[in-house]
Amino acid sequence: MVMDILSYGIGSLAAFALLLWVAFIFIRDITQKKHAVLRSYPVVGHLRYFFEQLGESFRQYFFTGDREEMPFNRATRGWVYRLAKNEGGTLGFGSTYDLHEAGALIFVNHPFPVLEEERLPTPALVLGEGYCRSPFEARSIVNISGMSYGAISAPAVSSLSRGAAVAGCWLDTGEGGLAPYHLEGGCDVIMQIGTANYGLRDAQGELSPERLIEVSKVVKAFEIKLSQGAQPGKGGILPGRKVTPEIAQIRGIAPGRDSISPNRHRDISCMSELVEKIATVRGLTGRPVGVKTAIGGWRFMNELAETVHRRGLEFAPDFLVIDGGEGGSGAAPQALADHMGLSVDEALPRVVDALVESGLRQRIRVVASGKLITSARAAWALCVGADFVNTARGFMFALGCIQALRCHQNTCPTGVTTHNRRLQRALVVQEKFQRVANYCMNMNREIDMIAHSCGVRHARELRREHVRIVQANHQSIALNMLYPYPEPVARVKAA
Repeated sequence: MVMDILSYGIGSLAAFALLLWVAFIFIRDITQKKHAVLRSYPVVGHLRYFFEQLGESFRQYFFTGDREEMPFNRATRGWVYRLAKNEGGTLGFGSTYDLHEAGALIFVNHPFPVLEEERLPTPALVLGEGYCRSPFEARSIVNISGMSYGAISAPAVSSLSRGAAVAGCWLDTGEGGLAPYHLEGGCDVIMQIGTANYGLRDAQGELSPERLIEVSKVVKAFEIKLSQGAQPGKGGILPGRKVTPEIAQIRGIAPGRDSISPNRHRDISCMSELVEKIATVRGLTGRPVGVKTAIGGWRFMNELAETVHRRGLEFAPDFLVIDGGEGGSGAAPQALADHMGLSVDEALPRVVDALVESGLRQRIRVVASGKLITSARAAWALCVGADFVNTARGFMFALGCIQALRCHQNTCPTGVTTHNRRLQRALVVQEKFQRVANYCMNMNREIDMIAHSCGVRHARELRREHVRIVQANHQSIALNMLYPYPEPVARVKAA
């Protein structure tokens, strides 16, 4: 009897508390001025925002087709997952890839493809040979693009480092500095020099020669980042909630505060200053030095070629990383992500052609970047004239990313882009590093498979005539017709 009365009393209190809470929400909603829906529909209007948030999570599973979603559709993500799990890129019945859609890639199969015994291993290429004390022999066509420790988690960086060592590809640090996790696996590391000089700065924030020399002992090359495809003209952004004490110490900034890099290097305001910095870093470190940039038109390449020819080949970058406007980032202004910078489809041919015309193609290696996460897209880049392919989001999918689009919120459910220890438990380094290696090795293997089907012995023999691009009229045209091979332009040296 007593228990019944007590239970009844507790239930009544709970009901009364719930009624007070609803009343409070009702009054707050009809008096606030920020949300029009809630002023008209207090309390129940919250369902709109609840379902809007659910839509982000469930849309990709229930409401979009295999080839519809952006930035990467389900079919593409599934392809990467299978490569990473070593399950092979095999499907049944037929492809859902639309061969009639404008932009579709169609490789030109040879009537007599290359036999197993005729195939050759894809050769490595050397960066900086003849121009620096310690050239870098790069073995893998597919490599890990710049992802800062900060944008991604410590377990993610550790997995990438270990996987890259197994696969034989390089790992780019991104602009957040060199962390112990980058060196953990013993892979080839390219150190990015961002506009804030993170990891390489002195007390005043300037690039430190002493720090450059120290870091050069453990990395294979340096990459001066001018811009990235996700946000050309804007420096890197790391929200304060992701700036942990360890990340702050590596970058040389205050913890818990937004890390916003300048939108350009303060000591680089023209092409002459850029090539001077390239030569200075190379001279101090003895390592190859490249440049990462998005492309907006012809001006950059024209000025680079003119300046190098005026100053000498020793002032040229050893490699160029060309990032398309469709590139990704942990955090970027939507106005720039949507509308700034040429797509890699247009930028890459322009860069390669400019290097050929200026006679610099043999001096400067070309790395393509920007949504090149499948073997077909990577093979297209080689056909255009790239030497290597960088991908970040491809390797994120290999780590388990599900495209939750929460990279900037520190709430990544798979542990890839969060510093929340509880969420990081989802990413088990001992498991994921092998998936990183599998993805890289299977990508290289499939690129070679495409090359053999085109009748060439290895992937570096792919040419523009080996791929066709579907146009708006649903007819395809060979890439060498869209972008004819240029001829070197004769240059008259000044007296």
